[in-house]
Amino acid sequence: MTYAEPPLREPDLPRTAKVRPTALRTGWTTGACATAAAKAAVTALVTGAAQPEVEIGLPAGRRVRFPVARCEVTGTPPARAEAVVVKDAGDDPDVTHGAELTATVDWADAPGLLLAGGSGVGTVTKPGLGLAVGGPAINDTPRRMISEAVAEVVDLTEVGVRVVISVPRGEILARKTTNRRLGILGGISILGTTGIVRPFSTASWRASVVQAVHVMAAQGERTVVLCTGGRTERAARALLPELPEVCFVEVGDFTGAAVTAAVGDAMTGVVFVGMAGKLAKLAAGILMTHYTRSKVDLSLLGAVTAEAGGDPALVDEVTQANTGRHAYELWEAAGLLAPAGDLLCQRVGQVLQRFAGPTVTVDVAMVDFAGARVVASSGRWDR
Repeated sequence: MTYAEPPLREPDLPRTAKVRPTALRTGWTTGACATAAAKAAVTALVTGAAQPEVEIGLPAGRRVRFPVARCEVTGTPPARAEAVVVKDAGDDPDVTHGAELTATVDWADAPGLLLAGGSGVGTVTKPGLGLAVGGPAINDTPRRMISEAVAEVVDLTEVGVRVVISVPRGEILARKTTNRRLGILGGISILGTTGIVRPFSTASWRASVVQAVHVMAAQGERTVVLCTGGRTERAARALLPELPEVCFVEVGDFTGAAVTAAVGDAMTGVVFVGMAGKLAKLAAGILMTHYTRSKVDLSLLGAVTAEAGGDPALVDEVTQANTGRHAYELWEAAGLLAPAGDLLCQRVGQVLQRFAGPTVTVDVAMVDFAGARVVASSGRWDR
């Protein structure tokens, strides 16, 4: 059977990745909440009065109001103020939902805004994030939002204000993020480019994948290992123990975005480690593999089965399989897992090589569904 190269496709996702009968509720980023807390605290410092709510502007120009969970002023005249805004992530399953974004402010000696990170806000320890190493993990847009919000209250050309953003339990929350791997230690990041959290949005995940590649490149690494999730990453790290942790990137469905970033950052090697279902989609030329935008091509797996020496009955079974995993199990039961898996990995390698171009080498490995062992590869590894 002649193998025909599939067209390369990287379909877009809808705004939300889950379809529901009613609209999902949007929420607010950590950056927007930190901005609201900062403005409430500065207003309290100027007026001497606790603020029950506060209004800020978002980057696109929209004005929104936030309730202030706590606001305190100390000193006469006021010398220090603190305000807390509790993050509401809407219907997004965000690990920072409910976090208490806290701004503590006082007067500074020189005009301008002095912005710092306090307890629970991560410290940047590696290059590649667009932030100063040693400084707080407060991204550019939140920094600008905070500066603009404070400037609505005081004239920063005339007076100086020190704002410290902190997040109680931020270090604990950060354990559920990729911050440590990116070199952000001790807490969460203050993020957001729009101020708004879109429910179940995958845009942030895609951005984090690209950012992880950039961080790796900034440290001089030249081989990126793309894994689809936690189990495949464990297998990949056992397969390539010589590589530092930063080289391993969980891409989820965003293989195409990761490869594009790798090529742009002059990587010389791309390794993809995945399971049967994702590999089947990639072998069909689909570089963004979310379930809402792609399905496993079982006819492709049937063709692989035939090429690996499977009899017509097995080819038919695989073509009629329920899932990519089901096809895997049929191969395994027929004693054909290794040759069929190798062929599938080779096809994925060909797709990724076409997509990446000639400047990188591509290797592919398939692991079992426990992520315990490599069962097939494009040729680099023995099983």
